[in-house]
Amino acid sequence: MGTARSITRRRAARRMAEGLRTGWVALATFVALLSLSLALVAAFNHSTSVADDLAREDERGLARQYLDRAMRDFVAMQKVQLTWDDAMRKAVIGDDRAWANYYLGAFFWNNFETDRLYLLRPDGRPVHAWAQGRPVAAALDPALAADLAQLLERARAEGATFGKAERTLALADGAWPADAAGRPLTRWAARPVLYQGRPAFLAVASIVPDRDYALLARAPAYVASLRFIEGATLAQMRQDLLLPDLRFSADRPAADLNAIALDEAGSGRIGWIAWRAKTPGPTIVRRTAPLLATYILFFLGVVLGGAIIVRRMRRAARELLASEAQAQHNALHDAMSGLPNRVHYMQRLRAELNACIGGRAAGDVFVAYLDIDSFKVVNDTLGHHVGDELVRQVALRLRRALPEGDFLSRFGGDEFVLMRRASGGVAAADALGREIMALMREPFVISGNALDVTCSCGISWGPEQSEDPGELLRRADIALYRAKQRGRARYRRFTRDMDASVKLRREMETELRRAITRDELSVAYQPVVAIEDGAIQGFEALLRWTHPERGEIRPGLFVPIAEQGGLMIPLGNWMLRHVFRECRSWPACDVSVNLSPLQIMAADFLPTIAGIVAETGVDPRRIVLEVTEGIMLDRSEHVLEVLRELNRMGFRIALDDFGIGYSSLSYLRSFQFERIKIDRSFVQNIEGDSDAHSILCAIVSLGHTLRMKVVAEGVETEVQRRLVQAAGCELVQGHLFWKALPVGEARGLLWRRERGELLRLAG
Repeated sequence: MGTARSITRRRAARRMAEGLRTGWVALATFVALLSLSLALVAAFNHSTSVADDLAREDERGLARQYLDRAMRDFVAMQKVQLTWDDAMRKAVIGDDRAWANYYLGAFFWNNFETDRLYLLRPDGRPVHAWAQGRPVAAALDPALAADLAQLLERARAEGATFGKAERTLALADGAWPADAAGRPLTRWAARPVLYQGRPAFLAVASIVPDRDYALLARAPAYVASLRFIEGATLAQMRQDLLLPDLRFSADRPAADLNAIALDEAGSGRIGWIAWRAKTPGPTIVRRTAPLLATYILFFLGVVLGGAIIVRRMRRAARELLASEAQAQHNALHDAMSGLPNRVHYMQRLRAELNACIGGRAAGDVFVAYLDIDSFKVVNDTLGHHVGDELVRQVALRLRRALPEGDFLSRFGGDEFVLMRRASGGVAAADALGREIMALMREPFVISGNALDVTCSCGISWGPEQSEDPGELLRRADIALYRAKQRGRARYRRFTRDMDASVKLRREMETELRRAITRDELSVAYQPVVAIEDGAIQGFEALLRWTHPERGEIRPGLFVPIAEQGGLMIPLGNWMLRHVFRECRSWPACDVSVNLSPLQIMAADFLPTIAGIVAETGVDPRRIVLEVTEGIMLDRSEHVLEVLRELNRMGFRIALDDFGIGYSSLSYLRSFQFERIKIDRSFVQNIEGDSDAHSILCAIVSLGHTLRMKVVAEGVETEVQRRLVQAAGCELVQGHLFWKALPVGEARGLLWRRERGELLRLAG
């Protein structure tokens, strides 16, 4: 019995010990889990804090880089205007105040929004000053004097140039850095400053010649410019960095805002650029707090919560990878067409060329640069939504029809670039060009409209023509330009003479700019005569350019250069001013002047022509302004309003080259033209083409019905004169009567007419 009791006690003790061990294990497990939970909470809070700090630091780094780049870009944009022979002659060697007011003060304000501008001598003394493009007293603002002196000192330091200095030019008063070709480099320096209580970029840049390096005989002048940061710079910064509440603050921002200090070297702190930071921490806490609470309260919940966390982390990682992949795709592809963009194309082109050069791939790399002909007409007549759909359908057709190995990309607008690896040189280029032309023959059906559009294409290939991707693309672009010059709807292969012609065009553009500035152009006047008796009724003013070395240059050559080089408006204004001044004292007669569509579309055209009238004192009622049919289709409401205002000023309006463009009764009804000028192509074919004579008669009848005079151009034979007269034309121009005359001879004809002398027909 004692033995049984002993066994019972031992079993009870064993159970108690097991229970104690289980309790201690459970307690230890609970404590461990609690400690682990607390450690996890602490680690989680720390990680969210670190994530917030890293995100804020990244934003500050991006903001600093953006401001530094914006300040450098501010100077780089101005460098184009300051690297110019004329700037050296007019602003450094000479002191042409009118030139400086237009090409420095007004130009920098209109193009770069420069609020303050100074023309400084090399020692820092001011020559001229402008405020928002308007001339002011040539004195440095005391608030800027010290900063400008420091910036000039920095600009003179070694290495403060655009481009790497390879040589040194000897000047009369020192030396100047130049590149390997001897081209003078621009010295510059810039810094942020506080001006009138507002942050601004302050920069200085030297004026150097672009071609005639001999102009740099002494240390050149500098242009100092100031532009406030708060306007366009901060607005663009908000958009680019996706920080909509970014702003400037003179005081230290609140602790919950992210900010970078804006310091002025040697002068203390200007202020702060502040914004509300995008911190990921609160979002992470809100989404995972329920899981942490469940983990702490329930053991199974902890396990389950851990599994959920792991699963969510894996999902987040997958989403992050997918997001990164999507971002990578978006960075390298065009959103509208889904095709690779310029960045992707250039990466692929560089890789393909390197493979060819390194012998890892056979054949050549062909680059085909193409765009849609008359794409602007589609946008303006049918709407931009049709233009966008046309771009998408062109991309789809090219992608489906071209071989799988071709790499097609869209560079923007209506520009596409194709890359193909092939062998055969010229023959392969021709095959590619014909294939692209064939793909565009079928019309595109968009919104019920069947659009018969064509494309032009330029082709180059490497490494035979170039091993540089950028140069290869440039040559394809040159070939595209030549294809459009030849009439569009065709392809052209790049040849070396094309590069020479582009260089010639650029040279002529520069020379034309100088000719306009130096008043080296002239005007000839072709009489407009009554067909009945040959009496002179007026003149048409025709622009002439006699180059000192190239001789007489046809308007058909230099006018397209002016249009492409942005010179058409100054050229047209020069023409108006010159004709108005020469003809204001002539005996009573009409003087016709052609207007460029670019002039009419310019926002300041009406104030400009009003100013020219006031300056020259001409009577607008004696002037006939000629416009072409094409301008009536381009924003016609705006054009009609401009033409009506010209009528109210006293000018008469003629419709030039009628019959060869988009002739439409709608705009003839919407505006009362004073006269219609029939294009010379109808007159030249009238002797052997009965259709041309019928069209001529129809146009004359239409003009008379609408109470408009009809002028026939290009009458060169007596048969043409009789046929034009039989059709009913009242006025004619042509070599049968008079060629274009210098101003002195034209004026002499009018004075003889006034004295009553009989004028005979001149051959």
